[in-house]
Amino acid sequence: MITAAILAAGTALTGAASWAQDAAPFKIGLILPMTGPFASTGRQIETAARLYMAEHGDTVAGRKIELIVQDDAGTADTTKRIAQEMIVTDKVGVLAGFGLTPLALAVAPLAARGKTPAVVMAAATSAVTEASPYMVRTSYTTPQVTSKIAEWAASDGIKSVVTVVSDYGPGIDAEKTFVEGFTAAGGEILDTLRMPLQNPDASPFLQKVADRKPDAIFVFLPSGAAAPFMKQFVERGLDTSGIRLIGDGGLTDDDILNGMGTAALGAITGFHYSAAHDSAANKAFVEGYGTLGKGGRPNFMAAGGYDGMHLIYAALEKAGADADGEALIEAMKGQSWESPRGPVTIDPETRDIVQNVYMRRVEEKDGALWNIEFKTYEAVRDPAHGK
Repeated sequence: MITAAILAAGTALTGAASWAQDAAPFKIGLILPMTGPFASTGRQIETAARLYMAEHGDTVAGRKIELIVQDDAGTADTTKRIAQEMIVTDKVGVLAGFGLTPLALAVAPLAARGKTPAVVMAAATSAVTEASPYMVRTSYTTPQVTSKIAEWAASDGIKSVVTVVSDYGPGIDAEKTFVEGFTAAGGEILDTLRMPLQNPDASPFLQKVADRKPDAIFVFLPSGAAAPFMKQFVERGLDTSGIRLIGDGGLTDDDILNGMGTAALGAITGFHYSAAHDSAANKAFVEGYGTLGKGGRPNFMAAGGYDGMHLIYAALEKAGADADGEALIEAMKGQSWESPRGPVTIDPETRDIVQNVYMRRVEEKDGALWNIEFKTYEAVRDPAHGK
């Protein structure tokens, strides 16, 4: 049934009522990095969005859903220009996507001025939803996850850590949250290192880690930078040095995990989604994504895109076919559902997602590498919002 639904994606449902076909389409403007260094983010989110439409139909509350996908190549000025065109010319009902924090922030004032809901499916800096009352998030926040990694590390006997993060919003969020949580639990931070986001070379930073000899290294990197980092981690012998490798789940991104090889085995990460999550909803999601994505494996970006579509559909159902942006954003607040990642809720006060955080270990099963969950922290909120 999943395959049949996917093959029908992008076509009108034969059973749709004629009055629904006569109504003006409800347009979703999906702005993603489809080219450039973050193209995998765009591919994951678009595939998941189209999967959701294939499974749940393309008519909601009597409105035909039209998905408009535009490539911003990961450039904030381009994101802003596309968003302006979508609001003014295309008359979209909702903006969505936003692969990086600067891209989401570029759209925030436009969303507020146009009273157009903007569903953040990827960007993870805490402040994003504070930038506009029309921003709502279905991905995660870095502090939400990192706070639990710090809690787990301190409880598992790790006494000293060196942090290595990418030098941009989410990386700085990760460093700050981990340092605060780990030191509050009695741990010691031996050094805090920040790698450039563009063209990073991990070698000098890993040498500093080797020199300091911590119990563990905490790492936060965009998923695209994880594979070369892991390779250099092994090349410098840190994998056999006794220094434990822990980090945010982007370090062992499901999309590229198998390509990392044995270097990734044993890495421990905290995250809100794993393709190995043991639930019926996730098994169906992974199967459907694999069919539509020609054998690919969904990652956390795909989960954010899939759930973002669910939120839009649910809000449109609740608010009604003729709802304006203000009514839609109100309808999004407090929504709860069973996601492929587990139970999720949109906090009605912050418009941020509340969800489980899982500690995972990379293990080999049936000839493939998977992030296997071994501990669950339930209903985690973003600590940066005081909860």
